[in-house]
Amino acid sequence: MKESKSFYKNKKVLITGHSGFKGSWLTQILLNWKAKISGIALKPNTNPSLFKILKLEKQINNYYCDIRDFKKIAEIIKKEKPEIVFHLAAQPLVRDSYDDPLATFETNIIGTANLLQAIKEAKTVKSAVIITTDKVYENIESGRSFKETDKLGGYDPYSASKAAAEIIISSYLKSFFNPADYKKKHQTLIASARAGNMIGGGDWQKDRLVPDIIKAVFEKQEKVIIRNPKAIRPWQYVLEPLFGYLLLAKKLYEGKKDFSGAWNFGPNNKNYLTVEELVKITLKLLGQGTYEIQKDFTKHEAQVLKLDSGKAQKLLNWQAKLDIKTILKLTCDWYKTFYNKQNIVKLTNQQINNFLQQYEI
Repeated sequence: MKESKSFYKNKKVLITGHSGFKGSWLTQILLNWKAKISGIALKPNTNPSLFKILKLEKQINNYYCDIRDFKKIAEIIKKEKPEIVFHLAAQPLVRDSYDDPLATFETNIIGTANLLQAIKEAKTVKSAVIITTDKVYENIESGRSFKETDKLGGYDPYSASKAAAEIIISSYLKSFFNPADYKKKHQTLIASARAGNMIGGGDWQKDRLVPDIIKAVFEKQEKVIIRNPKAIRPWQYVLEPLFGYLLLAKKLYEGKKDFSGAWNFGPNNKNYLTVEELVKITLKLLGQGTYEIQKDFTKHEAQVLKLDSGKAQKLLNWQAKLDIKTILKLTCDWYKTFYNKQNIVKLTNQQINNFLQQYEI
């Protein structure tokens, strides 16, 4: 993956959703690799925000724009002429999707279609990775791991919106970016990427478990409230799927047609913990805090969700390697450094570099 580091140097990369948690980490990685970055996103909706902490706004061509505004999206892409696109912009919360399903559908479905249409019209993009979620599958709680070819579905509006986005992606792939027509009718290869619940420093989004723990311990000095203690989630370190996306985008850019389509980037099987187990480990690592269970079944959430990432392991030589305790230690170290007012930008880059070294990237 040292090749990837040199590959991205001076490449024109567009990231949507770059002001969010995952988008900020991805932006910092690509800045370190000397890519020429533009970003489309709403302003950060948390305070603190990783985007502001890393001062990313002034280091890239930054555009605050709603992904639902096709005209503006198309104008930006024509102006910036990106070669590579990572689409992370989304309404990302299951519980918010119950409160405002229409906005969720507009953002996650129409927003994805807007981006793909703008890419089609611009004709400069060679590689696009569209990020969806592990929740796109029709989950009947069987406990088995989902493969990319499994049936799509969605109980809650968020999951349904992302499954619908996958259908939109597939339609654009077959109709306009078909690998069979590559270099004949178009020069763009696209793929979708599905990952699980990402953990890492710099996330303050509401209704996410680790940020809820952090805010309860460091800001509110309250007990951590758990809604769904026995739910099993695929926990993974934020950098692991992001490097999967970077590997995938490189393959597409290089014209590897077989890499079009859907990809899972899930955690290793040892990292499937219940919500309650994760809370206990995190509080122990933080050295403080307690929790309380307040079960809330008014809004359905899946109890068991697992991904089969065998395709990425075989074809991209990608796999999630970090165990959950290491992931949580990295995460807790990040937040403790931040709240102790130490050099958090330095630690962020150290964590990226250490990860690269560990993976020989």
